[in-house]
Amino acid sequence: MKRLFAVDEWKVTEEGLHPKENRLAESITSLGNGHMGMRGNFEEDYSNDTHQGFYVAGVYYPDKTRVGWWKNGYPEYFAKVLNATNVIGLRVVINGTPVDLAKWEVKDFTRELDMQRGVLTRTFTLMNGTEETKVEVVRFFSIVDKEILAIRYNVTPVNYEAKIEFTPYLDGDVVNEDSNYDEKFWLPVDRGVEERFAFVTTKTKKLDWHVTASMIADVEGARCEVLEATDLFVANKFTVNVAAGETATAYKYVSVVTNRDHEIEALQSAGMTRVEAAFEKGFETLLAEQTEAWLARWEDADVRIDGDIEAQQGIRFNIFNMYQTYTGEDSRLNIGPKGFTGEKYGGATYWDTEAYCLHFYLATAKPEVSWNLLKYRHNQLPQAKENAVKNVGMEGALYPMVTMNGEECHNEWEITHEEIHRNGAIAHAIFNYTNFTGDKSYLGQYGLEVLVEISRYWASRVNFVPHKDVYMILGVTGPNEYDNNVNNNWYTNLIAAWTLEYTQEVYNYLKDAEPARLEELVSTLGITDAELAKWADIQTKMYYPKDDLVPDVFMQQDGFMDKEQILVKDLDPKHLPLNQNWSWDRILRSNFIKQADVLQGLYTFGDRFTVEQKRANFDFYEPRTVHESSLSPCVYSIIAAEVGYEDKAVELYQRSARLDLDNYNNDTEDGLHITSMVGSWMSIVHGFAGMRIQEDNLSFSPMIPKDWNGYSFNMLWRGHHLTVTSSREQVTIKQTGGTDVTIHVYGNAVTVPANESITIETVKA
Repeated sequence: MKRLFAVDEWKVTEEGLHPKENRLAESITSLGNGHMGMRGNFEEDYSNDTHQGFYVAGVYYPDKTRVGWWKNGYPEYFAKVLNATNVIGLRVVINGTPVDLAKWEVKDFTRELDMQRGVLTRTFTLMNGTEETKVEVVRFFSIVDKEILAIRYNVTPVNYEAKIEFTPYLDGDVVNEDSNYDEKFWLPVDRGVEERFAFVTTKTKKLDWHVTASMIADVEGARCEVLEATDLFVANKFTVNVAAGETATAYKYVSVVTNRDHEIEALQSAGMTRVEAAFEKGFETLLAEQTEAWLARWEDADVRIDGDIEAQQGIRFNIFNMYQTYTGEDSRLNIGPKGFTGEKYGGATYWDTEAYCLHFYLATAKPEVSWNLLKYRHNQLPQAKENAVKNVGMEGALYPMVTMNGEECHNEWEITHEEIHRNGAIAHAIFNYTNFTGDKSYLGQYGLEVLVEISRYWASRVNFVPHKDVYMILGVTGPNEYDNNVNNNWYTNLIAAWTLEYTQEVYNYLKDAEPARLEELVSTLGITDAELAKWADIQTKMYYPKDDLVPDVFMQQDGFMDKEQILVKDLDPKHLPLNQNWSWDRILRSNFIKQADVLQGLYTFGDRFTVEQKRANFDFYEPRTVHESSLSPCVYSIIAAEVGYEDKAVELYQRSARLDLDNYNNDTEDGLHITSMVGSWMSIVHGFAGMRIQEDNLSFSPMIPKDWNGYSFNMLWRGHHLTVTSSREQVTIKQTGGTDVTIHVYGNAVTVPANESITIETVKA
């Protein structure tokens, strides 16, 4: 495998300039802080291929839907995450020649992402004949003040005198590469420029999102002049003469504020206040704050792997990007599949959040973070109810497949109308939150309301078959999107029945624990005994497909065994990936599986199935799975670890951990696979360490991959800060602070005192 980035525990470094892979490098070296972020673009001009991208959380555009064949129920728009004002622009001219790395002779180029501190550094040497110039550029998005980013740009003429011009600017005249009709989405509102300070305010053509970018720039000893502004462009120019061996340093501080957080009339003053405060602190102080804040974050979330540096780099890269994308303070925000690294998928919310990402935040962040992920869906319950009635003619609530504001904005019928298992993931997230945190207050405040409306949807969506006395769910797409419009997808039926069961459990819990609140909800929601009885009947009589050819296997859907049964290993590699080489018709007729489907159910409801059942289904489905969804490898890895397939578990972990770093799917140039990154964490914590919540107890059954010496991870559990370390000889659980806590290891209860650790002998497989 040709690898673009050097392997290191804490850094991701591109060594040498690679114009043909520049978009890939830009994706990998993206930076963000939950409020905003951008790809690893250059500050100076670059005339070669690049995907300029800066994005602000929650700011989007309803781009008119473009399809060849309109179907009833299609949304009128697809929500696009917006490429916003270019805030990092800094043109550099040396002795009259603009710096453009596509045109200069460039030596010793490095682009280095420091994950431990959240800092991007570029260094390179420019050659002009015998004249040598060294450049160092440092950039970061503050996680202390999320409306601030800072840049330091050093230029050193090594062996000659130079006149250097720095032109820091803000440019709001930007476009989205994925615009359906090549439309620009921004309009000018206001701008201003004076010496060392400038701002640009833009607004979207629809929805009236306002964004103000403000900058203060400075170059010590330089002459500053104000350049002529346009509606969307403002700039200063600094000119300085530099002796051989001396360094000219430009500083650029930028604030980005929006009307999500400020009144429109206050944006200019808010932006100025923020950027002035950053300037007064200075670059080094801001950088020190950034370093301290990231080190503290790693104290809660780090995973350490001893003996496999590639695996170590992969897991830290993924954790780093999870926290760059979402930090959980704002229940209006969620986790886009590309985060701040690209425009594909519209940057909107998918079921990935509940089925995957929630697990990570439950164990590495305060409960409020996960609460806000749940509250995001409750906030959008009215739109989900409208979606069920208006778009698919059902009762209750159908949460959208893709959304920014609760409205469906996905327009592939087999996904929008049929991939309805997503509703179950949202219900199961409520269970996961209460099960992990022990906090059941959410159930009465918001949870039952969501569960009731989802259950009403399932009750109206099932089809009762009298002569078989069963309920079926017809015309669906399961997690495996390489099978559309199937009947009785096993996972969909399973999670629908489970939702009905869990809703009744929550109802009965509130009857005992919060009777007054339940009475209020019964009145508000109109819950009846007949409705509850119907849900119980559906849950009990749900149909699950089987085939006598493979009696120990849960059939993915009706008729799956009617397909020609071919294994992935028997395919000529030239056919892979299927989605880039086969027609959709050919894919649909094949037995190949895009991602975990039946295995998704075995993972989600693991306590309901035996190890033997999981092994039988793994043995059947994994050889037929092409893993062409980034969400797939981690689920198979977790099951493989549980059933004792160590080599396969590690292989699939590596694919999940290094999916983007090694560009497995040949599409990382479009942006990172953010929501699937949590899969590598799940593979270690849920897979190798065997973490489960069983009967209200935290439990572990660690195993060690044979090529590793050990691993450890930090986590939070109901107010306890724990470090779990597994080696070939022993398992150690350390508690920092806290009070005594009981944990189960290999089925045995142990007590970990405050500020102490306990050690158990590792059980060999």
